[in-house]
Amino acid sequence: MSLPESSRFQFAEDMEICRILNGMWQVSGGHGPIDPAAAVKDMFPYVDEGFTTWDLADHYGPAEDLIGEFRRQLTAARGPEAWESVQAFTKWVTRPGPMTRGVVEQAVDVSLRRMDIDRLDLLQFHWWEYQDESYLDALSHLSDLRDEGKIRHVALTNFDTERLKRIAGHGIKIVSNQVQFSLIDRRPEVEMAQFCLDQGIHLLAYGTLCGGLLSDRYLGAPEPSRAALNTASLSKYKQMVDGWGGWELFQELLGALRSVADTHQVNIANVAVRYVLDRPAVAGAIVGVRLGVSENRADSARVFEFNLDQSDLAQIDAVLNRSRDLYQIIGDCGDEYRR
Repeated sequence: MSLPESSRFQFAEDMEICRILNGMWQVSGGHGPIDPAAAVKDMFPYVDEGFTTWDLADHYGPAEDLIGEFRRQLTAARGPEAWESVQAFTKWVTRPGPMTRGVVEQAVDVSLRRMDIDRLDLLQFHWWEYQDESYLDALSHLSDLRDEGKIRHVALTNFDTERLKRIAGHGIKIVSNQVQFSLIDRRPEVEMAQFCLDQGIHLLAYGTLCGGLLSDRYLGAPEPSRAALNTASLSKYKQMVDGWGGWELFQELLGALRSVADTHQVNIANVAVRYVLDRPAVAGAIVGVRLGVSENRADSARVFEFNLDQSDLAQIDAVLNRSRDLYQIIGDCGDEYRR
């Protein structure tokens, strides 16, 4: 199986990505044990089938190390050119404080060493405290490191629109911002998407399947107990569902998605991902992978086999229009991490 051309996106002049990114948060803990050897072995079929883009972070447990080992095995078996088809996007999540050139470069060097590469494809920067504007210093140094060849592109994760505008106003070139974006959480549509379109900044969407809640598994299911929310993702996104409208309305949404899915002979998760991929400014959606445990490549590939029409969207919007406004409840993208 290989993905169709529609699965590819021109992320930058020198980089094409898969529109479904392989999310590696699941190796960070809270999702069950991971066998490193089995995980690396499982990365080969993802890449071979066209799922070439990986999303990871410095704090996702061994994620950067797994990428490094995969790169070594891939190039040993197929030659250095094999790595050229792979994109590995990492994040730097640091504590607020003075951001000197030395502090920034040291963090980049750690990721380079763990991933065993000479240049980071994408460094997505996160900042906890907007009151400390040292994030501007950090981004300035990251831009210098990009210009010097240690980073190909500089990006953000969980920044709000106000700070995105401030960064752009300082002349700092950002290629993307990774934010939570799903049928449940449509906050990016309020302000951020239009600003990103105007500035040529892409959105990378995470939480698109709400940790697995947006799937056929939960259609008709009773509201899960706290004990049943047995992964970090399920627990996190169940809280989002509660704020959005609660389990009863969520069941109505799943029913509408099932109806749309039946029309296209796909599943609920496919429809949920397709919906987000069709949003303006969205370059790709991150779907978590359970490396060495289970795989969903065949299911994910079906996202590129259909399109949502106006009738489909009307069915979905009939439910979404009765939900609460998470922008009013939580704030802009990423504000849930700064309350």
